Parts: sequence; C-alpha cells; structure tokens
Amino acid sequence: MKIFRSGQIKQIDEFTIMNEPVSSTDLMERAAGKLYEWYIEKFDKSRPVLIFAGPGNNGGDGLALARMLNIKGYKTEVFFVQITENTSPDWKINRERLTKQTKVPFVIINDADQVPDIPSESVIIDALFGSGLSRPAEGLAAEVIHTINNSGAEIISVDIPSGLFGENNFSNDTENVIRADYTLTFQFPKLSFMFPENEKYIGKWMILPIGLHPEIINQTETPYYFVQKDDIRPLIKKRGRFDHKGIYGHAFLIGGSIGKIGAVGLGAKAALRTGAGLVTCQVPSRGNVVMQCYVPEAMIISDKSEEIITDKVVNDPFSAIGIGPGMGTDMESQAVVYDLIKSWKKPLVIDADALNILSQNKSWLGMFPGKCILTPHPKEFERLAGRSSNSYERLMKQIDFSSKYNCIVVLKGAHTAVSTPDGRVWFNSTGNPGMATAGSGDVLTGIILSLLAQGYDPHDAALTGVYLHGLAGDIAVERSCYESVIASDIIACIGEAFNRIRSLD
Repeated sequence: MKIFRSGQIKQIDEFTIMNEPVSSTDLMERAAGKLYEWYIEKFDKSRPVLIFAGPGNNGGDGLALARMLNIKGYKTEVFFVQITENTSPDWKINRERLTKQTKVPFVIINDADQVPDIPSESVIIDALFGSGLSRPAEGLAAEVIHTINNSGAEIISVDIPSGLFGENNFSNDTENVIRADYTLTFQFPKLSFMFPENEKYIGKWMILPIGLHPEIINQTETPYYFVQKDDIRPLIKKRGRFDHKGIYGHAFLIGGSIGKIGAVGLGAKAALRTGAGLVTCQVPSRGNVVMQCYVPEAMIISDKSEEIITDKVVNDPFSAIGIGPGMGTDMESQAVVYDLIKSWKKPLVIDADALNILSQNKSWLGMFPGKCILTPHPKEFERLAGRSSNSYERLMKQIDFSSKYNCIVVLKGAHTAVSTPDGRVWFNSTGNPGMATAGSGDVLTGIILSLLAQGYDPHDAALTGVYLHGLAGDIAVERSCYESVIASDIIACIGEAFNRIRSLD
C-alpha cells in the first residue's frame, strides 16, 4: 500500500471524480457511508453523537454522516464551527440534505462561549479539518479543539485528527490538535501516522477504502509504502520435496560476551526457526556450554577469548553473516567488525554492539558490502547519523544514510521503517507493545540473517523479516498478553506466522 502526501491525495480524488466517473458529492457520500458502517458496528444508539464540522469537505463528510446516523435512529447533533463564511460546494449540498431529510439540530458556533457542555458519555465526531491543513489551528478552532479534548468523551476523527498535518508537524502547534481515540482514514494511511509522537493524537487508526481510482494510484509515485500481508506472501520461497539443508544456506552469527551469551542464543534459534539449513555461532569460549544446551541444533566456533569476541573467522562456507548481539565494544571486538566489513562480500546484518562500534568509527561507514542490512533502534541510529528533533527529520536522515552508504536500514519501532539506497521507505504493519522486551531485537537479527542465508534478496529479506517478526509477536500476544511476552515466545510463534502469511484469509 502506498503512502501519499496530502497534495497527492487531493489529485487522486480529482482523478477519480473525472475518470470513474463519479461526482464529488457521490464520492463524499461513499466516504461517509464507510464511516457510518464502521460506527454502527461499534456503537449502539444509547450514546448521543455530537458532530463538530468545519467548513470544508471534512466537515461535509461529518454532515453526511450525521444524516445517515439520524435516519438509522441515532441521536445526533451538529455543531458548525464557523471559522469562515465560505463553505465548500459539497458541504452546502450535504447541509441542504441534512435539513430536508432529518431534524438534526444544527448549531452554529462563531464564538468560543457558544461551545456546549459535552456529556462525557457522548461520542464526538471530529470533522473540523482534513489532511489538507497547511497551518496550525488557531483562534476559534483551537478553542473548540481544547474543549473537545477536555470533555472526557470518546473522540472519532474523520480522516485525520483536526489540527494534525499529514507529514511533518515540526512547525505545528500540537497543543491545538484533536486527541482522538480512533482515526478513520480514507484509502491510505498518512505519513504522520507512522511517527511515535503523534500516537496521542491519532489513537487507534483504521483504513476505510472508498474506491479511489486504481489507475491513478498505480501511476502516482511515492517513496513511502505501508507493508501488509499481501505484499509479503509472494516473497516467501516455496520448498521442494527433494530439498535438503544445503539448499537453505549456512548462517553465521557472531556475538556474545560474558553475561550476554543469550543474545546469540536467541538469534541462532530464531534463524533456525525461520528455516536456515545450517547455523554456526562464534561466541567467547566460556559461552560454549550455554549455546550447546540452549540451541543444540547450532554449531559453535569458540573464540580464543573466554569473555569477548576477538577472532577473525571469515571464510566461504557461510552464505550470510550477522554480527553484534551481546558482543560489547572492546578494541579486539572492534577489529573483528572492521575486518568483516572490509573483506566480506556476501549478505551481512549488522546489529546492536556492532552498530555502536561503527558509531565510534564512522570512517568505516563507506566500507559496507553492497548487500548490507543495519538494524538499529532509534538511539543506535542517533549515534550513527546524529540527533533529530522529531521523527520526520529522523526519517529524512535515514533516507540520506541509506543512500550515502549504499545500505538497507531497518529502523526499529512500532512501524519499523526499512529504507533502501534508492530513497524508498517501507513501514511495517505488524507488531505490538509486548515486543518491547529484552532480546526481541536479537530475534529479528536471526530472522533476517536466516532469510539472507536462504538466498532472499536483501530488500526482500528485510521486509519479510520485519513483517514475520512483528506477526510472530502479535501471535504471542494472542496467546498471552503484552506484559507477559518474552523474546522466546516470539521465536515459538514464527512457524504460525509463516502459515498466516501463506493463508489467503
């Protein structure tokens, strides 16, 4: 699924109107119908519905929804926040329909003192501003937004929370943004939905398809994508009856230090569960027993050091290498990282302490092999690329980093972002807060390493690995709860995650 900028969405709407063809009013009716269907599935008629409408097409959606709900028997009221005398043509049509077909109270608000007391048991529909807003909400609109936010009522935003920009909110006054419980967005998510600081405004968001024209969607270019199951299913390799372990690659995972051998154990087990034919791990020699007991299926290379990684073991039998989990940043370990990125020409995953080593030796960044994947969390990425004042700025740095150093960056988060050297970014749709647990990142490293060893293209390995990891985490939560999930639970659910991806449901 593509993620478009607000201006592009407007162009897609206009193309649909001209080429479906469909009138703009009927397209608005279609959108309101989707809002209506979602609403009546979730809420009964016992709660009053207060619809706050602005003067544009977002407000027109709200007026159409008010009519539909009232005809169905819901108690609805409309409050028109008159920040301008001008209203859109489709707004006017839906205002007329509301008057002719219902007796819904229509209250005009042109002063903050006219905002009514809002019962906490009511449901508010926020239809003040859409995604085309280009300057911060102020004046009357801001005062109404504050009143809505302080009401204690449940809030549903139409398309985007009023006051929020669709992309970069650095210059926005976010004090004047609706804090929705639900955001019902039309056809595509907005880029700003991918950023953690906006969660408190967006709440839970759902995509409502409204039948925008597929031709213009396909033709319109964007660097941003939202990854879903249908994108991943065709990437999963099929296995033949006569296949053997040699076909599925030999993964080599380097890491561990005293007290952190478990990081390599988790990565190795995840690699095996993801289908690698062979997995070998290099760990400090005192970690051998731990590894052989925890992952008996993995082979072990003992480092000459008992406590840290010091040996440079790079040779041709390996299909792909992962380095970093639990490794520490000692000088001897730094030398291993340097030797690897200088001499290894096959697929490589760099994680955890190997990333921290790179951040201490930034002159090495230009030495990556062409099939290199970095998997930082935000703080690790900050050490590599510098601080960012907000998530949009960090995204721009991520895109620049991938391009400058010819690597794939998997920036971990609620919507993990995978950037490629050509400037494109894929945001993941799976995963949950239960995965915020020790070792979860080591599991992801093992999954991606396994896919690389099996011959997946690095881009496909990154996207598939991130989606599979998140889906396994979602399955683990289904079996338990957010607080109870540990990294081993994610590994245990990898198999079912594969099955769900393959499923056509």
